[in-house]
Amino acid sequence: MKNKHILYTICALMISMVSCKRDSYLDRAPLSDISPQKFFKNETDLQLYCNQYYSALPQQNFLRMDDNSDDKANQTISTLLANTYTVPSAASSTDLPGTGAVSAGTTPVAGTGTNWNFALIRTCNFFLANYSKADLPEATKNVYVGETLFFRANDFWKKVKAFGDVPYVNKYITDTSSSVLYGARMPHQQVMDSVLKDLNFAVANIPVTPSQDGRLTKYAALALKARVCLWEGTYRKYFNAGDPTPFLQGAVDAAEQIMTSGLFKIYNTGHPQTDYYNLFIQEELQGNSECILPMRYLLNILTSDIDRQLGQSGDGYSKNFVRSFLCTDGLPYSLSPLYKGDDTPDDEAQNRDPRYKQQIATRGFDLLNGDLITLPRIGTTNTSTGYQCIKGRSNSQLAWTASQDTYDFFIFRYAEILLIDAEARAELGSCTQSTLDNTINLLRDRVGMPHMVIAGLVKDPKSDFPALPVLLDEIRRERRIELGSEGFRFDDLHRWKAGTLINNPETILGMKLTPALKAQYPASQVSNITVDANNYIRVYPNFTARVWSDKLYLFPIPTGEITLNPQLKQNPGW
Repeated sequence: MKNKHILYTICALMISMVSCKRDSYLDRAPLSDISPQKFFKNETDLQLYCNQYYSALPQQNFLRMDDNSDDKANQTISTLLANTYTVPSAASSTDLPGTGAVSAGTTPVAGTGTNWNFALIRTCNFFLANYSKADLPEATKNVYVGETLFFRANDFWKKVKAFGDVPYVNKYITDTSSSVLYGARMPHQQVMDSVLKDLNFAVANIPVTPSQDGRLTKYAALALKARVCLWEGTYRKYFNAGDPTPFLQGAVDAAEQIMTSGLFKIYNTGHPQTDYYNLFIQEELQGNSECILPMRYLLNILTSDIDRQLGQSGDGYSKNFVRSFLCTDGLPYSLSPLYKGDDTPDDEAQNRDPRYKQQIATRGFDLLNGDLITLPRIGTTNTSTGYQCIKGRSNSQLAWTASQDTYDFFIFRYAEILLIDAEARAELGSCTQSTLDNTINLLRDRVGMPHMVIAGLVKDPKSDFPALPVLLDEIRRERRIELGSEGFRFDDLHRWKAGTLINNPETILGMKLTPALKAQYPASQVSNITVDANNYIRVYPNFTARVWSDKLYLFPIPTGEITLNPQLKQNPGW
């Protein structure tokens, strides 16, 4: 039987810490009453201290992730993309819009640390100032130093993504007048160099096999390194912000260490029409071959309500996202003779990449206990666009019960690592057919799609990236489809300097609702639905498109923080 002690402890900490407001590091909120002279004595003390970091791991929310990207169109437009988001007055323990999600266009979702809140970093630095007091071998202590640096690196990276240059504090400070506390922001590149140094230490010192279920492993640290390095390398390239090569190569190196370990492979039971869907409704990911690090959910310990949210919140994929699915011949809809058009939902779903029907509710999908989809549930709380997200949703009655969902969530999964390797190599000019066969084509094998063959690639005339080489363009498409609703898309648009894709009207359009199709619905259900001149659902009747502004590549620093520290200068445009 698996040891659930660490899981129970971590889950309890997550519940308590997420629900509590935490003050700003730079305001020097007092740390919990821990006496370094009495506490940091043995390995149990180090473990218990490090447990509190785990509340910073992301929690499952397939629904809200990617809302502020071109993939989704929630029922209410977010303040971010309606161009009405205002500068906050104070640091918050909640996420910034765009970095996770905004429900009803106003309230950010808490949990991932992309805000001007330095509490976790201060907690990490307190550990680093005191852990050496423990009477333990250096190798044992370094495991927990590695965990600490993993979380510190992750938090600093998220702040860099949100704000660019940020104050970099890597030691515990008690002097309230310290110039470090009230200093200027450190340049983005220097912060990220330090982040990479922290991650390299974590990789070198966190063991392959953790001492307890639920703790970090060497491969989780490598996965974070690969993710961070890809983001930073491509950011430097497309923003002309320094040499991208070291970080892109770092992404390749980290991904390759995971790939050559022999410990992971793509989950594939030989059922291409269901394997992708089933991957995200598993009670136990700990032994899944694709899982590098799971977030465990257990009844009466930590549960979610994602199933219920997916059925009631009115979210929906955009027409732009749906059109990105290839046809079963491996060609985009704009080139494939297999494409049947979109006059009906059945036509649009026919002959498409099997991941289409495993992410979007189509005819025959069982929503709950035999409630089968015949027509998309437009005009209801099910979906705003007609393209209802079913990724991570089952038809289980227990999962549908409020806050009783116990399906595990991937924090890091092997598919992402394969996509990182392919993209980083393509950016470096070293992506070969062998690269694709060891990465993207393994993902396609799971769903029975034709392999990506470099010699046979044809540029999509409807590409969102017309100037991009076709290989890189198609790798980006594969990433978008495979990782849909997992929270990567806004960050991807950011690092590619592609925020203007948000302006595409297709990103707020839904399915085609022809008069003939509309007649199949009860009049009361569709009477308030607005369509454009081509009969596509307009999710926001008062908007023909969302509005991107380049100032959104960086978020505003809270005005109260600038008042406390005049050396902090506001980001451009805010």
